[in-house]
Amino acid sequence: MKMRMLEEDELFPSTPGKVKIERVNHRQFHRCFASTSTMFLWALFLVALTASYLSFQSFVDTSSRYLSASWGGLHWEKQIRASAQPHRADAAGISVLVTGAAGFVGSHVSLALRRRGDGVVGLDNFNSYYDPSLKKARKSLLSSHGVFVVEGDVNDDKLLAKLLEVVDFTHVMHLAAQAGVRYAIENPASYVHSNIAGLVTLLEACKSADPQPAIVWASSSSVYGLNEKVPFSESDRTDQPASLYAATKKAGEEITHTYNHIYGLSITGLRFFTVYGPWGRPDMAYFSFTRNILQGKPITVYRGKDHSDLARDFTYIDDIVKGCLASLDTAEKSTGGGGGGGGGVKKKGPAQYRIFNLGNTSPVTVPTLVSILERHLRMKAKKNVVEMPGNGDVPFTHANISYARAELGYKPTTNLDAGLGKFVKWYLSYYGYTRGRKNV
Repeated sequence: MKMRMLEEDELFPSTPGKVKIERVNHRQFHRCFASTSTMFLWALFLVALTASYLSFQSFVDTSSRYLSASWGGLHWEKQIRASAQPHRADAAGISVLVTGAAGFVGSHVSLALRRRGDGVVGLDNFNSYYDPSLKKARKSLLSSHGVFVVEGDVNDDKLLAKLLEVVDFTHVMHLAAQAGVRYAIENPASYVHSNIAGLVTLLEACKSADPQPAIVWASSSSVYGLNEKVPFSESDRTDQPASLYAATKKAGEEITHTYNHIYGLSITGLRFFTVYGPWGRPDMAYFSFTRNILQGKPITVYRGKDHSDLARDFTYIDDIVKGCLASLDTAEKSTGGGGGGGGGVKKKGPAQYRIFNLGNTSPVTVPTLVSILERHLRMKAKKNVVEMPGNGDVPFTHANISYARAELGYKPTTNLDAGLGKFVKWYLSYYGYTRGRKNV
């Protein structure tokens, strides 16, 4: 359709006359009306076209966000439900959300739960504190056993709420944390973010869940700090932390007590003592010693300021797992109402609150540890012996496990020699080490 602009002289003729003017005005009225109607229709068409485009763009953006999201959607929910489904013959299976599932302890606990037929869903953010490829390998191992691991952060309150909405977890095994004592000097904020803020975010999600799950979480033997009374007992003072890591774990114990008291969450804290074994953490001394010895590099062995040898209550991973599972099995139900926040959550009565030491009760000096590794590796270590710096480490740890033995039936069975033998076997297999070649 062709449209032309009306010239000024067509609107205002040079020889005015009544009839002429009326005829012209009448004709022009129709022309203007036709022109205006056409323009209105075009405008309406353009508005509709624009609205359609914006709606389509919104759909594309939403779809793009959905497809690129690391969690959510019907398929994701189906995977979560399948992984959380218990398969125990005795119908006594539990359903556990394990945070830090791609970590050292988390992967072992998840596998142990799955092997006995419990439902397990993992959560891990795969951060780069140490080699993420090791965490990915643990995830693959879990996947091969039917454990689905969600990639996400424990500080993501929406993700946690969704997980607790999709599955009525009976228990939460909270093992996600920023580990390590010395790293706190380099990156203190990461400890506050993970060990305090992350814990609070998790507790908030659990107290609002309906039903509320029982919670078992990893504290640390580091809370004993500068305590000189040995062996360390759960009733000993823990108000003298020697590191920021220890302080965040001590804060966690106080925070969990508060949520237990106000919201009726059933909570069990576990103070781990120097856990080691296959699939362990590369930042741990026994792991780095093994790597350096095989590569012919020197290792640094710390001694106390009085030239005393440092000693640790090394606890094999399988023994720790037994304590974790026993804690889950003996955890009582939470007593809070769930389904709300603030003062709206009413607890029906006092809820269970416990703290246990999980150690081996047999401290071993670091030089003895090195000697055992040398024997299993059949190589001598090049040692640099230096005084322990003021970086938060303590000179010794020693667990009193009588409470855990009485309440959980906890009884460690693996000594350091046997445990390191199993670790070395795994290490050589995982890293493909061939004696005589420095390929680790």
